[in-house]
Amino acid sequence: MSILLIIIGGILVIVGIVGCVVPVLPGPPISYVSLILLSWAYKWKAFSTNFLIVMGIITVVVTVLDFILPVYLPKRYGASKFGIWGSILGMIVGMIFFPPFGLIIGTLLGAILGELAFNKDKRASLKAALGVFIGTIAAILLKVSVSGIIGFYFFRAVIRGPLQ
Repeated sequence: MSILLIIIGGILVIVGIVGCVVPVLPGPPISYVSLILLSWAYKWKAFSTNFLIVMGIITVVVTVLDFILPVYLPKRYGASKFGIWGSILGMIVGMIFFPPFGLIIGTLLGAILGELAFNKDKRASLKAALGVFIGTIAAILLKVSVSGIIGFYFFRAVIRGPLQ
């Protein structure tokens, strides 16, 4: 049973990191579940309670920021919903057809096209698209950082074994 939990936890770390760039999957919470599974597999001796609580709080904060950053930053630049949705669609198309750089390029182009559809002023559209791009990339980087840290601690604990 312990080996199965460790394998599932390892898969969840990878899925969590992928989920940081795929809009449908909540990356950090998925990665966090891997810490819980590893703790369970090691009879709660893989990590301290304080560590699990702190990582849980960080995961919740990053998940909340993931909803705020892509909306708050673009609004400061005058973006519309069209720019935000354009960036999301552009990111998905870019990921599918031009990985890994398509993610960034698709996000920016989608935001520009979405804003141009809404706002005919090219200068304002570019400024708004830049805000959408910055907000989206900031959220992705934050999620990847937290999921990467969780992954580091997960695999380090797997290699070292349970705490004494």
